[in-house]
Amino acid sequence: MTIALWVLAVLLIVAGVVGTVLPALPGVILVFAGVALGAWIDGFARISGWTVGALGVLTLIAWLIDFVAGYYGAKRVGASAQALAGAAIGTVAGVFTGLVGLVFMPLAGAAIGEFLARRDALRAGRVGLATWVGMALGTAAKVAIVFLMIGIFLAALLI
Repeated sequence: MTIALWVLAVLLIVAGVVGTVLPALPGVILVFAGVALGAWIDGFARISGWTVGALGVLTLIAWLIDFVAGYYGAKRVGASAQALAGAAIGTVAGVFTGLVGLVFMPLAGAAIGEFLARRDALRAGRVGLATWVGMALGTAAKVAIVFLMIGIFLAALLI
């Protein structure tokens, strides 16, 4: 039974790493679930409750970054609500169109949404780019936090 639980913990962590860049999965939360399960399996002997709590704080920070980064990038250039909706739609559509779509569909969605709102192609391009940069920086920060979480988990487990 313990082996099955460890396999589940590892699968949750791996799915979480994938979900950190794929918007269809709650990546950071899955990593935290895997880490918390690993700590629980071990009876919190090697991975203390304090460590799990600190990883929970990192999870919350990463979750907030996910929401704030793209929004801040868009709002910094005065994006409309349609641009934000377009970026969200583009992100979801990107999941189904492969890696290139995943990278560029949020940009296209934000630009299209802004163009529909204001009918200014140059402004739409700036909004699309700013939204994309914000989302890319947010994703980079989430990836860094996820690998920090995994590193802390492994250090606590192995040391």
